[in-house]
Amino acid sequence: MKALDRIDREIVMALSNNGRLSNKELAAGVGLAPSSCLNRVRRLQRRGVLLSFHARVAPRALGIGLQALIAIRLKVHARGVLESLKHHLLALAEVVALYDVGGSDDFVCHVAVRDSDHLRDLVRDGFSAREEIAFLKTSVIFDHIASTTLPMYADHA
Repeated sequence: MKALDRIDREIVMALSNNGRLSNKELAAGVGLAPSSCLNRVRRLQRRGVLLSFHARVAPRALGIGLQALIAIRLKVHARGVLESLKHHLLALAEVVALYDVGGSDDFVCHVAVRDSDHLRDLVRDGFSAREEIAFLKTSVIFDHIASTTLPMYADHA
């Protein structure tokens, strides 16, 4: 991927901190005319640098009372088995994120459920019933704090 210049980095960081900035506010913050700023934002989207813009929603407002991480180890590591399981897990409404990881576990799955009964049923029906899974470990999330920005390691032009 082509390196970002100083202004592109400023745009990315500003939108990472506040995706609701108007184009006029963003342009003023990075020292560009609004039309030039909009062109840069669109170019960053086309290049796959800016992937999407999100609203953070309070889980409780959606009826989510519990979140958990489920570590998964597979019996067999054949590509077809991996892809089949990924497809199955991503089709579950409760799955918030799926991480393909290295180390002792093969996947870590972030799930959001109504309550502990819902979590128990999800683990039994959506995970344990899969014969390619050798081991599961469920960890309840008490609190979830995520940074809104990623560190900037891209070459500084």
